[in-house]
Amino acid sequence: MDENRLPWPALTTMALTVLVVVSGEMMPTAVLPALAADLDVTLASAGLLVSAWAATVVVATFPLARLTARLDRPAVIAVALVVFGLATLGTAAASTYGVAMATRLVAAAATGLLWSTVNAHAASIVPEQRIARATAVVLAGGTAGAVVAVPAGNALAGAAGWRTPFLAVGLLGLVAAVAVAVVLRRAPVLASGGAGGDAPVPSRSVRPLLALAGLGGLMLVAHFMVFTFVAELLTPSAVPTPALLLVFGLVGVLGVGAVGATSDRFPRAVPVTAALVMTLGLLGVTAVGGTAWLDLTLVLVWGLATGAIGPAVQAALMRAAGVAHRTTAGTLMPVAMNLGIALGAAAGSGAVERWTVDALPLLALVPALLAVAGFAGLGLRPRGAARATVGAAVTGGAARGR
Repeated sequence: MDENRLPWPALTTMALTVLVVVSGEMMPTAVLPALAADLDVTLASAGLLVSAWAATVVVATFPLARLTARLDRPAVIAVALVVFGLATLGTAAASTYGVAMATRLVAAAATGLLWSTVNAHAASIVPEQRIARATAVVLAGGTAGAVVAVPAGNALAGAAGWRTPFLAVGLLGLVAAVAVAVVLRRAPVLASGGAGGDAPVPSRSVRPLLALAGLGGLMLVAHFMVFTFVAELLTPSAVPTPALLLVFGLVGVLGVGAVGATSDRFPRAVPVTAALVMTLGLLGVTAVGGTAWLDLTLVLVWGLATGAIGPAVQAALMRAAGVAHRTTAGTLMPVAMNLGIALGAAAGSGAVERWTVDALPLLALVPALLAVAGFAGLGLRPRGAARATVGAAVTGGAARGR
């Protein structure tokens, strides 16, 4: 493959796939009151459709990824999308809360497998020096899904009922499965599994991967301690909260693009920089309510870092994994992120019960600063500290196949 070219059809297809599954994940938040009323449950019970999704991703991803590790990745992605699509259609047709919950759990398990497989496959079809850019392209779909899903789903539900958005997402999942089956096979896995011919191959130890994933999860703990209560925290601003949230989501796409443009050139600096900027953004939330321009600036900084942190950690994971542990690295990311989301939301709720919502940004600085220090420490390690011989790693990767 020409090192200056990317397999755009394959990467774009995976980005659209990620957009669909993120839309499915976020959809209950867009229709929660109508869904709760129709299924005759409380808002709190309906909200469990979101938290149970994250818990299922954490629990199911590793076993499913291990079970399918030797199978053809495009086929695994396509089948996962079919299961996701059918389960989401089941949610749309659910007559009881129990059926809605069961179908959501099936869709969440398929999503965990899909995330881990997409992450590994995107890195395996590009040269080592283009991993960050490929990762950014794919994860941009997730960011776009988070921005688009809630307002679009809310508007569609208002016009045609809460089941219609789930119906649309389910059908899109099936369409995406067909696209994956057709397009991804046209982008061959590189002989080196995505590593450049003269690229350093990391050690077969998974400890650096666990450290990177843990630090990424820690940043999500800090973020969701605050973001779970973002509507309340932004209330003092003269700028309407929906407008600030829209800006936050849109600028997150720019954060993804910034990582794609810089991480391949500055692989060690980008994760710690993204974590540091997010920490400053969380601290800035304490100043919301000053002037409209200050509030917009604070939200811009926070949103930019939020969009950047995921792809920054993902690209670092894939580089550290090399060929030998690419599937493991792809699996660690969704597990760490969803665990961070769940713990962050729970910690934020506990803090609000004990103190007030205004204490959250300062409390979130603790995990955020720990993550910044961790990323900085990993970045200062000698380049040779995590390497093994090229031949051993490539042999290990070849034995695993796709």
